[in-house]
Amino acid sequence: MSDVRITHIGGPTTLIEIDGWRILTDPTFDPPGKRYFFGWGTTSRKLVGPSIEASDLGRIDAVLVSHHHHGDNLDPSAEALLPGWGTTVTTKKAAARLGAHCVGLAPWETTTLTAPGKVTITITATPCRHGPVGSDPITGPVIGFSLAWVGQQHGELWITGDTVLYPALREVPSRLRIGTLVPHLGSVRFRYLSGWLRYTMDAREGAELIDLVQPQHVVPVHYEGWSHFQQDRDAAEPVLARSSYADRVTWLDPGASTTIRV
Repeated sequence: MSDVRITHIGGPTTLIEIDGWRILTDPTFDPPGKRYFFGWGTTSRKLVGPSIEASDLGRIDAVLVSHHHHGDNLDPSAEALLPGWGTTVTTKKAAARLGAHCVGLAPWETTTLTAPGKVTITITATPCRHGPVGSDPITGPVIGFSLAWVGQQHGELWITGDTVLYPALREVPSRLRIGTLVPHLGSVRFRYLSGWLRYTMDAREGAELIDLVQPQHVVPVHYEGWSHFQQDRDAAEPVLARSSYADRVTWLDPGASTTIRV
């Protein structure tokens, strides 16, 4: 059994500390105010800056980037810092563009993080569909990440990435033993362009996924800080509270941390 410390920096960005490893997810460090263009007329404005500046993070050993082409998951400030942050694990398309420091994975492919004196972490890319049926050619490739290492008692640590709840996502807990779930929520919509179509899970889907996975720990992220997020914590928290595993959910304010036993 080992302890993991998770710090919510803001939006999807977290710092995950595992037995000496310091792993950053979907890094976003631009200041607030900038508008990001996601393609097909979709845009979003960043409303809140990071709770921790990149310069204050200290050493970063690896970065997990679920997709590179949306500024709320990898913004210009963070992209410029990637080469100094060790290995970046991301999609194959992103790895081809971002450089030699990247490892590209397709869903269900794996890679490992190894270093002297540290536990070996196996990373499995998990499937994502970043929108409704048929949206993949528009939204582009996205993956999540499940992290496994010796010493986990309850199961792997799964960061879903930006996705809706769909059949391939439901397969994950049948193929992997998940102990800690970090779901990307937010109910992303572009109301004036695509109406009620969603591009990430809302809290109802998040609660359904929690009940399906039955994890020991849940730390929601990706629900605040940008204008295209349509469901913040105040709206999502009472919905997740209906889950049979609601007592295992930990909400972290930006800048706050939790240490969990995995």
